[in-house]
Amino acid sequence: MITGRRPKARLGSLLAALAITGGALLSGLPAHADEPSAGAAGKEAPRVDLVLDVSGSMRATDIQGKSRIAVAQQSLNDVIDALPAETEFGIRTLGANYPGDDKVQGCLDTKQLFPVGKTDKTEAKTAVATLRPTGWTPIGLALRGAAQDLGKGETTRRVVLITDGEDSCAPPDPCDVARELASQGIHLVVDTLGLAHDDKTRQQLLCIANATGGTYTDVRTQEQLTEKVKQLVDRSNDTYTVTPVKTAGTDKCESAPVLAPGVYSDREKFSEHRVYRVPVKAGQELRASVSVSLDRAVARDYGVLLQATSATGQELVRGTDAGSSRTDVVSTGLRWSADASKGYATATASASPSGRPETTVCLVVSNSLAPQPGVAADPGLPLELTVDLTAASPAPDGPAMGLGRGWILLLVLTLAGLVTGLLFGWIARWRIAVWQEN
Repeated sequence: MITGRRPKARLGSLLAALAITGGALLSGLPAHADEPSAGAAGKEAPRVDLVLDVSGSMRATDIQGKSRIAVAQQSLNDVIDALPAETEFGIRTLGANYPGDDKVQGCLDTKQLFPVGKTDKTEAKTAVATLRPTGWTPIGLALRGAAQDLGKGETTRRVVLITDGEDSCAPPDPCDVARELASQGIHLVVDTLGLAHDDKTRQQLLCIANATGGTYTDVRTQEQLTEKVKQLVDRSNDTYTVTPVKTAGTDKCESAPVLAPGVYSDREKFSEHRVYRVPVKAGQELRASVSVSLDRAVARDYGVLLQATSATGQELVRGTDAGSSRTDVVSTGLRWSADASKGYATATASASPSGRPETTVCLVVSNSLAPQPGVAADPGLPLELTVDLTAASPAPDGPAMGLGRGWILLLVLTLAGLVTGLLFGWIARWRIAVWQEN
């Protein structure tokens, strides 16, 4: 088990490219989950909605001697100037329009400043220049508004939230809103950037990002803010050409969805098992990985297990990962190929339409996670599963490997010890004889 690490690139992302090319191997394979539309993803333009906090606290002058709003405005100007031509970009504000003391009214203050679409850079920069810190901080409501701004589609939409504080208007709680949006399967990622550095704000922004598969950045300088937003806009152009397909695992193999090579999203409850099926033909190797996002506070000492079993429940191989509350994603993977000499293929094999022997492998995702006191258990934790099928790797059963097994290894070590002992004794006796003669 590998403990206490924060993966910078999930194992599922490493296998995603393989999953695309491997799809041709099982073009006739049934899938109970909706198949991704390869053509649609390439036709849609990247869509980004930037949500900017313009609440009263943005007047604070603690970033390189400038006010937070001035730093944000200058960064946005630079980002707008550098926008790729194909990107559809919009801006939504929160706390920018209501100057009064009525909290009920102030907590409704979120507005689309510039609609998501092809960007007139002069108009967008002019709109940003007019902003003045004003009101409250309804982050949850603004996230719902941003989701409506971006609409739905086959490719992932991105929300970039820039704020200097936690939501002052809950309900709705922004973490709950983020989980709600993620559970709808609308391919929405929220990245958060914090201009203030208190622990409560950090925890809330981390929660929002983790719930949707986004990132959190603690911003200290104007240059850092500018570069990070540019990076996120660029990522919307080239990262999400393949969108995870929403599926739903079951608690038993016989009723589990059948998955073709690809990337899938699901949600798993605390201490739950989710099962999926993958048909593996003779000569193929199954490669699978899973990443579980910890989008809320969990108890210490936890683990995630990915198992490949036969349809009769015999374990074929497993992968595990564990943490101690210092990670926000737990990932693991496995690989397995049918080998008739081990008895796995014959236990669950059947004939495929192509006539090649086929083995049904059950992928079981389990976790030992538990929520901290007061943390909501529903919805389940975000889960991303990657499945790929490639040509089987050569089995490592050559003569060199035979030396490392059972009685052969014991015999080799025994003979080596005997020869070494005899040689050492002979040398010792020879040296004593020479010493006596002299």
